[in-house]
Amino acid sequence: MSSGSFYYALDSQWDLSSRLSHRLTKEPGDGTSFDERFVWNEYIARSLLDFRERLSQRERDELDQCHFIILAIQGYVGINSMALPMPPTDGKPSIATLCLISRLGSKRAGTRFNTRGVDDDGHCANFVETEILFSTDQHCVSYVQVRGSVPLFWEQQGLQTFGQRIQITRPHASQPAFERHFSHLTEEYGGVHVINLLGTKENETILTSAYAGHLQLARSVFGESLGITHFDFHNAVRLGGHDSVPRDLRRIESITDHVDQYGFTMADSNTDEMVTEQKGVFRTNCLDCLDRTNVVQDILSRLTLEQYMLLVRREWVHSNVLWAYHRELWAENGDALSRIYAGTGALNTSFTRTGKRTLGGLLSDATKSVSRAYINNFQDKGKQIAIDMLLGNMSLQKSVTIFDPIHDSVRQALEQRLSEYSTTKQCTIFVGTWNLNGRPPSESLLPWLFPRESVSDPDVFVLGFQEIVPLTAQQIVQTDPEKRRIWEARILETLERRPNKKSSYVLLRSEQLVGTALFVLAKAELTPVIRNVEATSRKTGLRGMSGNKGAVGIRLQYHDTSFCFLTAHLAAGHSNVDERNADYRTINNDLHFLKGKTITSHDNIIWAADTNYRIDLDNDTVRPLAEADDFDTLVSADQLKQVMDARIAFAGYEEGPLLFRPTYRYDLGTDNYDTSEKYRIPAWTDRILYRGHQLDLAVYARAELKGSDHRPVFALFRADVRIIDTAKRAALSQILLDSVVSTAPGEKLDEKLAALTISLNHQHDFPLPSTDDAAWWNTPEYPNGVLPLPEFNALSELRKKKNPFDTSDSPLSSSPTSSDEELFMHALSLPTPMEPTRKPPPPPPPLRITKSD
Repeated sequence: MSSGSFYYALDSQWDLSSRLSHRLTKEPGDGTSFDERFVWNEYIARSLLDFRERLSQRERDELDQCHFIILAIQGYVGINSMALPMPPTDGKPSIATLCLISRLGSKRAGTRFNTRGVDDDGHCANFVETEILFSTDQHCVSYVQVRGSVPLFWEQQGLQTFGQRIQITRPHASQPAFERHFSHLTEEYGGVHVINLLGTKENETILTSAYAGHLQLARSVFGESLGITHFDFHNAVRLGGHDSVPRDLRRIESITDHVDQYGFTMADSNTDEMVTEQKGVFRTNCLDCLDRTNVVQDILSRLTLEQYMLLVRREWVHSNVLWAYHRELWAENGDALSRIYAGTGALNTSFTRTGKRTLGGLLSDATKSVSRAYINNFQDKGKQIAIDMLLGNMSLQKSVTIFDPIHDSVRQALEQRLSEYSTTKQCTIFVGTWNLNGRPPSESLLPWLFPRESVSDPDVFVLGFQEIVPLTAQQIVQTDPEKRRIWEARILETLERRPNKKSSYVLLRSEQLVGTALFVLAKAELTPVIRNVEATSRKTGLRGMSGNKGAVGIRLQYHDTSFCFLTAHLAAGHSNVDERNADYRTINNDLHFLKGKTITSHDNIIWAADTNYRIDLDNDTVRPLAEADDFDTLVSADQLKQVMDARIAFAGYEEGPLLFRPTYRYDLGTDNYDTSEKYRIPAWTDRILYRGHQLDLAVYARAELKGSDHRPVFALFRADVRIIDTAKRAALSQILLDSVVSTAPGEKLDEKLAALTISLNHQHDFPLPSTDDAAWWNTPEYPNGVLPLPEFNALSELRKKKNPFDTSDSPLSSSPTSSDEELFMHALSLPTPMEPTRKPPPPPPPLRITKSD
């Protein structure tokens, strides 16, 4: 926070997070109408903002006057004032103010090599909205541009020097996130024209090609509102120097046409009325979106301001003072954004400041490049942790909560009535686990991945591997990802070339911890509804220092249901049960995802692991029973079943019946159990365990693949996935809130809250069952179960006025839709029909039980 890159406004009517066009349309006194994309302390202030939202207008104004809630942006703010010539009327010059505000996005924040590309929600790394403001006593002019990382799934792993290695991690699953990103931009700004400054280097060419391909597909959705211009900045400088870049850009028709088409936002300085509004935005990027991007945005900013001046004061176009201030602001902006993302000032700032390239500038850029390489490789990890902590992305972080019984009661009511604003659909999930013993693919995977011809294709494949590489010291120190890539390719090839193919699959995410690897694949048509895909790992070898043992987890959100998939390799050794139990506890307690998500915070959890639990019987007993398919005795001696029953490990998890032979250990390529010197006892080491009310196990078996000393195991699950209608939930939430907050004269809010809580937690108190001595309906109050006629009539009237299938007192007892509300209210206004008086039914006879001899 002390870096000097955070800014806030003391006056409550100022909102640094929003551009001029939004500030002009904001309601007077609206102190918290901010752009959440650019507020960096929202995680800290969120509970206060929610609390403020629930106050009355008078209470909000009082709170705002205290300046208790301060919202900060990160980026750069620069302001310069100057005197510009005016027509010779009174001889006074016009005082103009030039301001530049850059707002760094907080949704995918981080340092240079730690945060690249896009996430599943369409937020990209180093996303910055830059607004240049030029104001006089007549007008206030705003021009907005954005920059951001190439919106694909890509990263840079390992030590990065000057030859940066780029890997596109999910090439077949990027399109939905890519389109979400541009959907956000088009909704926010209107038209979007991309200026891609990447060059012809091998890595940059890979990104450019993928970028162009994805954008071409996206244009079928966005049409002419989305376009792209490729401008090789380095090549232009190589041919004509930095001085040629402004000339080249002005000659590109697609750029100048969109400058004219998008225009700028202009407001009357006296009335604050908007005269014209910007209709689109340029999205500029290079590799880091720093140096080249800043130069081009400076040029576009000047080009647009010149357009305004040609309409208002042509002589200002030639003002040396104005453009000197303009260049200085953009140079400072480039340095500030570069220090945040890369740790040093921007390159090319000498050209931005002076319009010339000098020897001093070249030496300065060389020094910055070396400094960046050191800082980004060796110092940025600690900075990334600080950023994640500020934004609430750290594991186990818990936000500050304010005691609020009203809204807590509403949330509880919403949970009770989930079915009223959501639906479910069924999906199928294939889960497999296989210890590969370091072997490459050597046989068809079809018998494992598609074991049942009559079963439809699974929606999701979850494949866990152990010993995907040999567990040597070299692999433990520096794991080679090549074996993982080989298995990825083989799996995708098997899915693509299978007989009777009905659907295509894409790799959502893969993650590796030495020999343990996890792959999650889904049908291509499902990628738009699968979001928030995250991966993490936890070492357990050598007390958490070595990755030869441990676990890998991948979590995701399928519609509105969360899944956590894990693969693990626990401690080996027949008698090391305690060590395996300890490994489980370490993984269960210490494996965390972003924003404090743990394993147990998910709706559904599935383990596909080499658990290494053995059978506590000798070889002479186990082998004949296994070969005779007599599993009952073996299951009773299974170590994993024993610790699960004792709730020592995997408490609360379920497993399908073990109706297949032990999967460990075989002689390679045969059906014979181990005949080596160790003569290992066969065991069910490879297991699939699950927990979740939505999961229904359909198949649990093994496949007869012989490429390893283990047999692969698989399970087929049917899962109910919930789809929440957010509009219905919001409407129901508001009605519940109104019903709680609105109190009748003399009614106490505390009592109403208590009544709401009671109605939510109400359980029917049924009487005890009848016995030989007493019947439940025969009480001193009602002898022989006879109910007096007045009480019966009162009970009948009560039942006529309420829905017997609903225990809630909410006005939305049956449906959150407004049409049902209208029908209900109309029904209440109708006269009650006359009913004949009926005698109550006679009580049941006393219970008599005759004992037989």
